[in-house]
Amino acid sequence: MTPVQTPDDLRSITSLRFVAAMWVVMFHYWPNLDVGFLPNIVAKGYLGVELFFVLSGFILCHVYLAAAGEKRFSYGGFLWARIARVYPLHLATLIGVGVLAFGASMAGMAVDDSVLSWKSLPANLLMVHAWGFAPEAGWNHPSWSISAEWFAYLLFPVFAFAAWKLRHRPTAAVAGAAALMLGLYAAFEALAGFPLTQATIAWGALRIVPCFALGCALYLAYRRAPLHRPGLSAAVFLVALVVASSVMAWDGAIVLLAGGLILALASLPNAQAGPLASKPAVYLGEISYSVYMVCIPWKLAAVNLAAQLTGAEDKRLHIFVWLAVVAAIPLVAAASYHLVERPARKALRDLAERRRAKKGGKTAGERVLQPSETIG
Repeated sequence: MTPVQTPDDLRSITSLRFVAAMWVVMFHYWPNLDVGFLPNIVAKGYLGVELFFVLSGFILCHVYLAAAGEKRFSYGGFLWARIARVYPLHLATLIGVGVLAFGASMAGMAVDDSVLSWKSLPANLLMVHAWGFAPEAGWNHPSWSISAEWFAYLLFPVFAFAAWKLRHRPTAAVAGAAALMLGLYAAFEALAGFPLTQATIAWGALRIVPCFALGCALYLAYRRAPLHRPGLSAAVFLVALVVASSVMAWDGAIVLLAGGLILALASLPNAQAGPLASKPAVYLGEISYSVYMVCIPWKLAAVNLAAQLTGAEDKRLHIFVWLAVVAAIPLVAAASYHLVERPARKALRDLAERRRAKKGGKTAGERVLQPSETIG
């Protein structure tokens, strides 16, 4: 059976990226809300990173797998495109956190010593701080996942080779990836004493591997035949995901449900996606990387300032103040997207195109990149 023709622009999963980013935001910001409870679904917000990791495998296979399998793939061009995608904002937020922490310290505010971790700075600058090379978490801590993404980018030819070999056996690929994930999760927790899904600076590079592999496998299933009745499937997976998170189900089960949701939404034609394919939803998806990367710098600035102005003890804010801080995150993210992320990415890719043109080279043969390209 030949693969079906699938659209390059997967708007529904572009929109999903914003939901994943805000799930992570809630996880980080809820402790600063002056209430006496923590919803289980918020407590599971760290799994928004797993959702991004699965999306990365899915989208990068969507964009590059055919070129890799047909020997039209430029590894150097791929890595440059990845650097252009993630590094400028990573560097900008790292500097931003440093400036904020230094300013707060000069103003007499309490700052965690690990934020300005100079001994961790080289690993952060090289994006290897989730590979075991950073002695402690520091700077813009969520960027550990960008380090993990970089690890997956470097290994993408390995993932692509395995996916291409299994392209005619998508069911086996999905079953194998799911078994790898569940087995690794169980073995890691038994040996390390904590879940792999909660690893960051230590073992963060390993954390992405099963999720990225699952995303690649799910793409093979999508490539062979998108789901029938994808709207209903997406609704079922979404409800199951919310319920599983609310009852604190095992992380492995929740990640598999997230994978099913990705497959269902990818199978949903743009013409049938309704609000998910709308310009506002797609735009929010496009700025989701900025949402994720600015959430901690904005928290350092806004929560500390709000606590100072309102006299909040332990930086726990009144609900209306807290809502104002959280509601501002997309605005801050939009600013970083238009001022840093997008122009820097364009500049770096234009530089590569000019160098390629001077050498008379050709493109790598991949699909034209669409807004559905994920953070990784």
